Amino acid sequence: MPGGDPLDGEADNAAAYAEATRVVLDELTDFAHVPELPERGAHASMTGRALAVVDGLAVDLQPAGWRLTDSSGLDHRRARSQLAQDLDKVEELAQGFDGVFKTQVTGPWTLAATVEKPRGDKILSDHGARRELAQALAEGIGAHVADVRRRVPAAAELVVQLDEPALPAVLAAQIPTASGWGKHRSIDAPEASTALEWVLAAVSESGATPIVHCCAPDFPIGLVRGAGARGISVDVDMLGAASYDALAEAIEAGERVLLGAVSATGELPEERRAVERVIRLLDMLGLEPTPGLTITPSCGLAGATQRQAREVLRLCQKVAAEIR
Repeated sequence: MPGGDPLDGEADNAAAYAEATRVVLDELTDFAHVPELPERGAHASMTGRALAVVDGLAVDLQPAGWRLTDSSGLDHRRARSQLAQDLDKVEELAQGFDGVFKTQVTGPWTLAATVEKPRGDKILSDHGARRELAQALAEGIGAHVADVRRRVPAAAELVVQLDEPALPAVLAAQIPTASGWGKHRSIDAPEASTALEWVLAAVSESGATPIVHCCAPDFPIGLVRGAGARGISVDVDMLGAASYDALAEAIEAGERVLLGAVSATGELPEERRAVERVIRLLDMLGLEPTPGLTITPSCGLAGATQRQAREVLRLCQKVAAEIR
C-alpha cells in the first residue's frame, strides 16, 4: 500500500499505516490482509519485513543491502519493532473482523537472492547458507502466524502468502553475482522444492493456509503446489502458455487462486473490460469460477496514490461480484 516516508517522523508513519489499514478493512470485508508500506524505508520493504520474522539469524543493513552478521544491527531491530507496532495497529482496527485474513512474507528463494553473506555476495551462492536461511524462516513463521492469529481471533481463515518474485530467475540462473559480470548457478528443482516445503509446512502446521505469489514470467506453479502450497497468486499479464495447465489444475482442485487482473497503477480499466479479461482466461481453460477464485490488483499498490489504491480495491470487489 502507498504511504509513509523514511524522512517522516515516527508519528507520521504510524498515521500512514493506520490509514492504509483502515482502507484495507473498509474495502476488503471478505478477504483482508496485513498492509505493507515499503515507502517507509528498507526496514519496511519486503526483505526487511521477512527478516523481522526470521528466527535465529542476525542481519544488518549495509550500503549494498541486507547482510548476515554476528549480531543484529539497528535496522534489523527497527524492522522487528516496526512489524510489532504495525500488528498492534491491525489488532486495534480489526476487532470483530470475521472474514479471511492474510499476511505475507518473502519466500526463501527471493530472500536468498536478495540478502548477502557476511563477506559479500548473495546467500544464493552458498548451499549451507541457503539451507540455514530457509530453516530460520520456517522457524520464525510459525511464531509470526500465531501472533497474527492472536490479534485477529475472529478471522474465518488465516492465509499466509509467500512472495517469490525471484523464484523463476533463481531456477533459470538469472540472478547476477556481486561483480555484475556473471550469474549465480541455477538451483535445481528438488532443492528449490525442499526449501519451500520447510516453510510451507510450517505455515500448514500453524493452522493457516499457505499460498505462493509470483508476479514474474514463468512462475513454476506445479513446483510450488508440489511443495505444499494450497493456493497461488499470479499476475494474469505474466501467465504464459506453459502455465495454463498447472493453473487449471489449481482451480479445478478448489484451491485459492488469486488472479491479478486489475491494473495497480495508471489509468484504471473499465469494470466490464476487467471482467471480460478474467472470463476469457477461464473460457480458455474450460473452467467456471470457483469459490476459491479471488480478484486482486495485478501487483502491489505501493506505487499508487492513496486515492488510486482505494479505487483499485473497490474495482477488484466489483469485478469479483460480477464474475460470481
